Amino acid sequence: MSLSQVPQYIASGLTAGSIYALAAIGFNLIYNSTSIINFAQGEFIMLGGMFMVTLHVFLGVPLLPAMALTIIIVTIIGCIVERVAIRPVHNSPVLNLIVITIGVSIIIKGGAMIAWGKDALFYAPFSKGAALHFAGVTIAPQVLWVLGITVFVAFLLWVFLGRTLYGMAIRACAENKDAARTLGINVERMVLLSFAISAALGAIGGVIITPITTMAFNGGTLLGLKGFCALIVGGL
Repeated sequence: MSLSQVPQYIASGLTAGSIYALAAIGFNLIYNSTSIINFAQGEFIMLGGMFMVTLHVFLGVPLLPAMALTIIIVTIIGCIVERVAIRPVHNSPVLNLIVITIGVSIIIKGGAMIAWGKDALFYAPFSKGAALHFAGVTIAPQVLWVLGITVFVAFLLWVFLGRTLYGMAIRACAENKDAARTLGINVERMVLLSFAISAALGAIGGVIITPITTMAFNGGTLLGLKGFCALIVGGL
């Protein structure tokens, strides 16, 4: 590798890292509210890409409405996962709950294979045009969308957690669930909200990365594992 290639590798790393960051934040939200690692997080990314293809390509829904509908659908799925798989057994040992999330991941992956098949799917980038060339780095327009949307979502999440009542309630639950209950915070509702936000973040990641990498029914597994590595590096 020559030094002239380093900027290009950095640009590519930032693009992939943006998706891993969204996955890591999703992991972290659920871990702090439930003390479990949700190994179905990668499947939320996969579902984001697949539903986006279905709505935008197969059904012809315009880009922005398709994005909004995709995020809503995957968020609802995240809430269903919490309600059906986690809440009924929330008092079980943490290891049992982690195994349940692995089972949820397998179920979602199997359902996606039945619904969409095994072929990789994709759709056109958000904006057309030639790649940009700057300081020896070639940047596709979709890369700018990935970086911009990731920064914007991270900013919104920072505002939500630090400036809103529900955000501070989630942080209180992360610090001490029993103390949060004594303050009148509905911990179960905050757990549900954490799953909803986590699923929405995964959906956003899938929506913005699919035009670059394509997406298949098993595409979320590797993205989720890499997001988990980012979580470990960044800290729980």
